[in-house]
Amino acid sequence: MADDLIPRLKDSLSRRLPDALYWLERMVGVNSFSSHPAGVNQVGALTTVCFADLGFRAESVPSTDATYGAHLFLTRGEAAKRKILLVTHLDTVFPAEEEQRNHFHWHESPAEERIYGPGTVDIKGGTVLIWLVLQALRECTPEIFENTQWIVAANASEEVLSGDFAQRTAERCPQGVDAVLVFEGGPRDGAEWHLVTSRKGRAEYRISAEGNAAHAGSSHASGVNAIVGLGEAVSKAAALTNYAANLTVNVGTIHGGTVTNRVPHEAAAELEMRAFEPDVLSRAGEAIEALAAAKTANGTAISISCLGTTPAWPNDASTQALYQQWEGAADLLGMPMKSVSRGGLSDANYLCQLGPTLDGLGPSGGNAHCSERSADGTKVPEYVDVPSFIPKATLTALALARMLGEKP
Repeated sequence: MADDLIPRLKDSLSRRLPDALYWLERMVGVNSFSSHPAGVNQVGALTTVCFADLGFRAESVPSTDATYGAHLFLTRGEAAKRKILLVTHLDTVFPAEEEQRNHFHWHESPAEERIYGPGTVDIKGGTVLIWLVLQALRECTPEIFENTQWIVAANASEEVLSGDFAQRTAERCPQGVDAVLVFEGGPRDGAEWHLVTSRKGRAEYRISAEGNAAHAGSSHASGVNAIVGLGEAVSKAAALTNYAANLTVNVGTIHGGTVTNRVPHEAAAELEMRAFEPDVLSRAGEAIEALAAAKTANGTAISISCLGTTPAWPNDASTQALYQQWEGAADLLGMPMKSVSRGGLSDANYLCQLGPTLDGLGPSGGNAHCSERSADGTKVPEYVDVPSFIPKATLTALALARMLGEKP
């Protein structure tokens, strides 16, 4: 690897940053709430045009659920060459009415070196950072750029974790990939840059309780209160939380009964569990399901149904080997780096089966999923840190150049 690669990458990225921010402003200007497919598809069309001069061919794939827009796959290079999967998404969590109500739109704050707006860091900023990386590699390492198959996979409904995107992506990578790189925002703690190397898995359950209705005044003793029985089951479920094992059980909703003068005969609660280790999550699920066989003190019948699962992304040997490539590049750049785990979910949970995976490769910023700004300034909406684009893009471009420059 030529000794002058780092300054050449930085020069290339610096020259292209204004164009990247131009594309980011256009994407942020389109409302792409997950359930607004027209807006999601418009961002997909913008992304296609943005990447066109890099030689990418576009494929728009409708979501299985018509509530959502079309997934976008941009591909460049032959299938026989080394394959890198670059992952982003097209949707945000903000309905258009919320953006308008909170005056939440593209807003540059030069004094803070920030740009506020929906999707600036989650994840439209990540999309344009992918563009920056590829532009720099094409200019500075053309042989590596040409001898690699690049796939940019953009999920239309990541914020609601619909499952078909992972399946559509896997269909385009039947032999797997050399690396899965997810460009969710990458936090920075002082001088230390974080990369994500694992995420918790999740299981969701509904606990249903069936009692016996009765008049609350004249026949209370003959009733079986489903809410009381459900409360007992919910308490047992919540008690499974084990912070030492990184297991959390969160009862998110509960409802039951109709009116106060009637002993309620039905009640239900929904919960989610998360853990890094699949075995820990599995054993907790077995404990939840066992609640159906246990008797409640008042005789309420309990039934359990699993609403869905999301696989964990473990920090395995392949992930560690990939992280070391980025850590080596960070050392050369003088960027202190830290491997972190996250409890939140991303496309990495579904796509890590395709190859070694890294996440948090996008720019740094803050307050993702927030559109509010308080009068005293203690609460601010989502933003991206403009000075983070070039360091993060340099890091990934250098790591890829070093990794792909080696013999496969």
